[in-house]
Amino acid sequence: MLKRISFFIFILFGSKTVVFAQELNCKVQVLSQQIQGTDKRVFETLQTALFEFMNNRKWTPDNFKNEERIDCSVLINITERPSTEEFKATIQVQSRRPIFKTSYNSTVLNFNDQDFQFKYLENQPLDFQDNLFVSNLTSVMAFYAYTIVGMDYDTYSLNGGTPYLQKALQIVNNAQSTPEPGWRAFESNRNRYWLINNMLDAPFINIRTCLYNYHLKGLDIMSDNKDGGRAIILESLLTLKSVHQTRPLSFSMQLFFNAKADEIINIFKGAYPDEKSKLITLLNDIDPTNSNKYQKIMATN
Repeated sequence: MLKRISFFIFILFGSKTVVFAQELNCKVQVLSQQIQGTDKRVFETLQTALFEFMNNRKWTPDNFKNEERIDCSVLINITERPSTEEFKATIQVQSRRPIFKTSYNSTVLNFNDQDFQFKYLENQPLDFQDNLFVSNLTSVMAFYAYTIVGMDYDTYSLNGGTPYLQKALQIVNNAQSTPEPGWRAFESNRNRYWLINNMLDAPFINIRTCLYNYHLKGLDIMSDNKDGGRAIILESLLTLKSVHQTRPLSFSMQLFFNAKADEIINIFKGAYPDEKSKLITLLNDIDPTNSNKYQKIMATN
């Protein structure tokens, strides 16, 4: 059973009430410094509305304690305002997972989406339906909510996030006829379409297997068994070689290492020489973009 599935008993005025917390603890920030000479109140209203949309909606049927909510953040940088209700922006999405018996949070997702366009009128209700494209604004936010939940669940149970990743895929499919970018295969090789399709595609299954072993069997035991946890993390990373051989330099591998490169360096700074050598050989092959960064591993004892 997932560690996150639970219920919270709250005593109020002498009676017991079951309180079901929502899944996400999402910080939302809307930046508008690039937009000059316009009423900034709409951006404040938008930020509040998106915060409520992400944090107050139930994304799964599972019950979370308040402290079990998935820590994540959404940073929207407005770059253009073509009209009163039209906006162009980038959206940086991050999610983190607590590591057992520590105060450390491990980054699971770190993606900067460059193709975010939407319409919004101040104080308009944010409507979303799983089976129907209602607006680009809520579809993008719901897509990332389900992706965050799915990837988080994958770190606690092998392929445990599949139902929520499939919901994110459904949102992509529903958006194929919308004029806004980011949803279609031909538009880019680093967009929402490829993010979710690759996660559910068979050649990339070892990335999800790695997420599970890396976190639950590796990081989660390091407080009690540092060497053992590190060895499991190394073995989990080695399984990514098959992904690289099948789909070299894929977006999915870049996405994985966007989240994990710095953490891997910190984990293996104190590793045994043979572990370091094996790891560096692997990383130089499957993540050449960060090769210079990985040399820090060999430079430490």
